[in-house]
Amino acid sequence: MKLTPRQQAFLDKLFDLYREFGGPVHYSLVAERLGVNKFSAYDMLKLLEEKGVAASSYVLGNGHVGPGRSMVVFYPTHKAAKFLTQLRQEVLQGDEWYQAKERLLQRLRETKESNYADAMGEILAHLPDVKTPLVYCTEMIGALLLNLAYATQQVGELIPYRTLTSLTASGEVGLGTLAGFSLGTILSSQAEDPSLVGKLISHTKEFQAYLNELSEESVGRLTSFLQDALKAFDR
Repeated sequence: MKLTPRQQAFLDKLFDLYREFGGPVHYSLVAERLGVNKFSAYDMLKLLEEKGVAASSYVLGNGHVGPGRSMVVFYPTHKAAKFLTQLRQEVLQGDEWYQAKERLLQRLRETKESNYADAMGEILAHLPDVKTPLVYCTEMIGALLLNLAYATQQVGELIPYRTLTSLTASGEVGLGTLAGFSLGTILSSQAEDPSLVGKLISHTKEFQAYLNELSEESVGRLTSFLQDALKAFDR
């Protein structure tokens, strides 16, 4: 699930107010706390409802019972709690990701053309031990690029750096395209190690599944890493 920073801000505030008042709250209260127009708050909360992280119900206003005018109130769903927990975990794991990113970039810079396949194999062998989705996806980008470099080398070509650079402007779609491009290249070539192909296919499926769960901020980190990793091959 993907939420923009503005959507995340509204969801955070809805969560805070829900805990503060012990139940659903009117959209005007969300608007007041965020300093926005109440109609804008209503539209945003309805959008969050469409995404499954908020829900609404109708209650009678001013504490009346029986027939009367009802008003709409909103509250966060269990899916919202899961999303916000994951988002906070990603923030806390930022240092781990930065260290993994720098380590992998250094490895890509130092890897000689004759060792592309070996370096990819080492990354794939290490992936089952990686528990953090963001770090896992970062390692997989390195593996996909090494695979692509190795496959194109086998047919006497160079890694299409300029072509791949365009993928960095497409966020999650670009990262998914990289996976398909890299996998298609090795499957169309004569793989020296069939088991390596099997591992790459398996981990690519996991990579794509993680991409669907990461926040926009984390996808942005991966896109930035891809830019840096491509530069490591442009030598």
